[in-house]
Amino acid sequence: MKISRRNFVRIGALTPLVYSLPISTKRLNAAENSISVLYRKFQNPPAEARPFVRWWWNGGRVVKKELIRELDVLKTMGISGVEINTIAFPKWNNPTDYPALHWLTEEWMGALKTTLNAAKDREIACDVIVGSGWPFGGEFLEKDEQLQLVAVGTKKLEGPQQVIIAKEELLAETAFLLKRKSGTMELFELRLSAAHLDTFSPGVDLNAQIKSEAIIIDVPAGDHILYTVVKLTGYSSVQYGAPGASGPVLNHYNKAAVQRYLDRMSDAITTSIGPMGDHFRSIFVDSMELRGSNWCDDMAEQFLQRRGYSLEPYLPFILFKLSQRNTHTGTQSLESALALSPQAQEEINRVRYDFETTRLELFHERFFLTFLEWCKQHNVKSRVQAYGREYYPLESAMLVDIPDCETWIRRDVGADLPEGTFKTGRAYRPVNKFVSSAARLTGKRVVSCEEVTNTDLVFNETLEKIKIVGDQSILSGVTHSILHGFNYSPPEVSFPGWIRYGTYFSERNTWWPYLKNWIDYKARLSAVFQASDMQSDIAIMFPFADMWSDVGLQYQQVPQIVYPAYANNIWEAIHQNGNGCDYISENILKKCSFSAGRLHYNGRDYKTLLMAELESIDPETPELLRKFAAVGGQVIFIGKEPSKTFGRAGAQANDQKVYREIRTLKNDFPHNVTYYAAPQGKIIDWYAQLQSTYKLTPFVRFDRPVGHVSQVYYKTDQADIFFICNYHQEKGHQFTATFNVGNKTAWLWNPETGEKYRYPYSDEKNILEISLGPAQSILIVFCPDAEGEEYPIQRKTGNRPYEIDGPWRVTLTNVNQDSKETTFRQLVDLKEDPDLRSFGGIIFYEKQIQIDSPGKYAMLDLGKVYGISEVEMNGRPIGFRWYGRHQYDIRKALKYGENTMKIKVTTTLGNYVKSLTANAAAQQWTHTKAQSWHSSGLVGPVTLM
Repeated sequence: MKISRRNFVRIGALTPLVYSLPISTKRLNAAENSISVLYRKFQNPPAEARPFVRWWWNGGRVVKKELIRELDVLKTMGISGVEINTIAFPKWNNPTDYPALHWLTEEWMGALKTTLNAAKDREIACDVIVGSGWPFGGEFLEKDEQLQLVAVGTKKLEGPQQVIIAKEELLAETAFLLKRKSGTMELFELRLSAAHLDTFSPGVDLNAQIKSEAIIIDVPAGDHILYTVVKLTGYSSVQYGAPGASGPVLNHYNKAAVQRYLDRMSDAITTSIGPMGDHFRSIFVDSMELRGSNWCDDMAEQFLQRRGYSLEPYLPFILFKLSQRNTHTGTQSLESALALSPQAQEEINRVRYDFETTRLELFHERFFLTFLEWCKQHNVKSRVQAYGREYYPLESAMLVDIPDCETWIRRDVGADLPEGTFKTGRAYRPVNKFVSSAARLTGKRVVSCEEVTNTDLVFNETLEKIKIVGDQSILSGVTHSILHGFNYSPPEVSFPGWIRYGTYFSERNTWWPYLKNWIDYKARLSAVFQASDMQSDIAIMFPFADMWSDVGLQYQQVPQIVYPAYANNIWEAIHQNGNGCDYISENILKKCSFSAGRLHYNGRDYKTLLMAELESIDPETPELLRKFAAVGGQVIFIGKEPSKTFGRAGAQANDQKVYREIRTLKNDFPHNVTYYAAPQGKIIDWYAQLQSTYKLTPFVRFDRPVGHVSQVYYKTDQADIFFICNYHQEKGHQFTATFNVGNKTAWLWNPETGEKYRYPYSDEKNILEISLGPAQSILIVFCPDAEGEEYPIQRKTGNRPYEIDGPWRVTLTNVNQDSKETTFRQLVDLKEDPDLRSFGGIIFYEKQIQIDSPGKYAMLDLGKVYGISEVEMNGRPIGFRWYGRHQYDIRKALKYGENTMKIKVTTTLGNYVKSLTANAAAQQWTHTKAQSWHSSGLVGPVTLM
């Protein structure tokens, strides 16, 4: 059926209505094909596509009966897996009489065995975290197994004079890093340097005095800096480590210590329960927050062996002071105590690069590969959040069986996406695109995500906002969710129960009865994406060597420095303009082949390589770029052109080689190797211009690209699959989409119901009119099938809307309290009424309306609703809405004369919990976290249309 643009605007606006319409779906009688198999998975998602939960065993205070009950609760909700995560008991809760089962003890093993057997009976998969908390460790670690850090302090001195300084005074500057009382700190290196260096000089070596209680320094004339390097051991404890696995953090640069730790866990489980591979899907390592750890006993020796020169003269100069804020991620103070000439700064930067590379190599070899091999030996998959200051941003995630990333829910999620930031409006973290790229480069379809991580909106998270978080996660490349999280909490524990962390996925939450709608929605989408391949035609490379040289390794989940400033926004603009992209590195480029205008890696093909402000590259890279350009590939240098290499060895010769070969390359291939200015204004417009300049054909072209609508494109042998999403909570968007899919038929697959419909079009089957309401997403599948039921059209009547005024009969049922009835003369946001501000629960709004011409109206629009709405008209249930526009088809329910309308609104618990001033758990998450009062209830206007 062909339709006009005007009619389709109406269809787009009413997309949610079809979910409640009693329309049968006609099935094709065609022979079995891959589309049919994919659709069956979509209708009934397999277990591996359904969300898992992070299951916090709070303080290890678990009992077998409750563990089994909670597994049943999760199974009923559509959850198909748990990540068993023993964690410290929340100090704001009362443990009552439940004893703590210490990690790996016989009692803990008994609880674990019961859980594993019960989970197997219920077809629930189990993962388990290494140790407890993060990063893992334990009170059983010997001193040489505990994490180490070398930190720098400085003191300005003016000469000529002799200065005597107490060792205690020198240690005091970095004493704030000693978070664990039984940790140790010692002077490790002392150097006196001139305050200004035209050429690098290591200064005066004072290491002979580091054992002395008083340091005597003869300061020459002029301004000088005394550098104090302090070594800390066992200085930090496991974050929220449970009994049996608390204490100092493990030194992940110590291979023998890592192996002993892992074997301690596997030996205990194997002895008590049996082979780990018979019981666990995967073993999980959380994000690595090593509190700045950068050292091991043989670090200096390894540096000399690998880099060919001594680190000692440079060590104080390449370190940055650590900040007293965010010490868990090693946040640095990047101010330099020295005034350096460009030449001196360049030498220090090159040594810093070599040091950071040595750290990466040792961590990779001694922890990461050790863990991966341990998993293989025990026949379990590895699942790792392979990011932090210690992992390779891309290559580490490529080695994991199940690469894992994360999303966060905050108040600004669902708002506009500002330029030049990875935070505001975004649920995904910068690591997500690295992780999903790594998965695609290694042929993995399961990209796992710690989903809906929450510390700022506990009790105030809505299903709508959870949907936006999950949709953004999909856009970043995620195909499987592990929800953050489900707290083990016996029913008899007083409200709100034991809460260690996270989004309040709890039976006690008001929206719990509606949660399965989102669970099923997410599962259906994951089922499709896990059975298809995400498409990318653009490769992006970032200036890691330059960044590591200038400021060191970054904590990629929340990087302290983003370079260039727009780095995390490029992929957003590419997808918003209809293309797709992966991140690659120079290591990946070395393993690529080149033909027919594309670079190829393990089944991935890219027609364009964007190099974002890379100045330092490997000496081999120009030749690889030449091979790509020679077959017709497009290389675009954004903002800067490569002109040098990195590291200290052979720097001068290699710099000249890179500079010379890049210039020659540009001259030889002036159309294929070019420079393009860095973005200045809106990056979505910048990329649109780049796309036009280089004639980069998108997978889908939106005639009106905007910053709150994006897409991701998957493909099977027969289907082209587009997930298109509006992740704004207030704005809608209407546009024309032209899909580059050939002569296939578009189908709308509804992930909330599992139904499918042919998508209407006007003239060309691949040109569709799309209208997305707030928080709305659609899944469009192009395939050869051309016959089947078409999407039902609701035509506009042209009648004037009828606004329904007060008074309203209202029944308020506050959680844990009796219901009360009242009258609202007009609809009101409950947070604006001091008497109702602390409400959290269910509200019924009832109204009689007189209708003379019921045929004039097709839809009830509730206007603004803060919560989940359900509508009943004349005793007939109409449906419910948990996101977006709260609009209902009332054609079969509205009648002539008096009509009784009943609207149920389920609010969040946040305002109620905030009012519980004597409840420590409630106050921890609403007062300590400074949550404001949130809008609540039906605000309207309510209209018939």
